[in-house]
Amino acid sequence: MKRFGCSIMLVILMAGLLVVSGCETQAQNKALIGGAVGAGAGQLIGRNTTGTLIGAGVGAGAGYLWGRSQDKKAEERSAESAPQGSYTDGTSTSGTTMTMWVNNANGTRTEIKLTRNPDGSYTGPGGKVYSSLPTQEQLQADYGS
Repeated sequence: MKRFGCSIMLVILMAGLLVVSGCETQAQNKALIGGAVGAGAGQLIGRNTTGTLIGAGVGAGAGYLWGRSQDKKAEERSAESAPQGSYTDGTSTSGTTMTMWVNNANGTRTEIKLTRNPDGSYTGPGGKVYSSLPTQEQLQADYGS
């Protein structure tokens, strides 16, 4: 009975750690949860340290794989919801900076770096502020040749 009480205490302790900890990605969250659940299950099944460690390792690995698949799906959904338009060919984003390419009349392309502002507006290279994501025509008029 004493071992069972220790196992329950371990599970409660792990659950408490989950509540107060936060991770940036689902992979990290699920690895943490999987490790805690695996450690508890390993202790209940094996009733020794080896079982606890094996359970923690297997649970963390399985949790990471599950969380990573969720992260990939979220990235795909994010990419699908990106603004669409004639300028998306050659658009890349990095944090709050977006690089767009303006097609010029002579067949060349001009790189335009836009910064997304907290209010949802965008600022271009010359400090020009756009209330929303500018169109290819707006950028061509301002920066194209």
